[in-house]
Amino acid sequence: MSSNAYIKLVPSSTQQAISTDELKDLFNYYKQITAKTGDQVDWNYENSAFPYELKEKEEGKGTWFYLHSSQDRYNAILFGVDKETIVDENDTEREQAYIQITLPPTATAGDKGKANEFSKFLGKKLQGELHLFNGRVMYFNPRK
Repeated sequence: MSSNAYIKLVPSSTQQAISTDELKDLFNYYKQITAKTGDQVDWNYENSAFPYELKEKEEGKGTWFYLHSSQDRYNAILFGVDKETIVDENDTEREQAYIQITLPPTATAGDKGKANEFSKFLGKKLQGELHLFNGRVMYFNPRK
């Protein structure tokens, strides 16, 4: 059975919408900073921190992509972007963008750990509201 986590881009987030290209850019940035960490400690940390290859199918272009790994402890994680209409506390409707992180039924414990790590990284970078796989919520957005 697959499980999902969500990063919701709330009004106090750094941006109100996101595309799959912007999400891919954030993963490239993640790979760069982990490579720099590896250089500092003189260890090939980049391959351990990001053991995936970014892949996109034609039917998912612009809406979702997945990370696939050929290492034995990892398999795949799916990432998608979408919008939902919500009613805020003033009874006004507004569009809210979100990122969906999905662990397919074939996902391993390593995939779940990396998905949690990536979702926290993305939540911090975007100052979003992270709804974890276990139902808990982490707020990275500035709140009153």
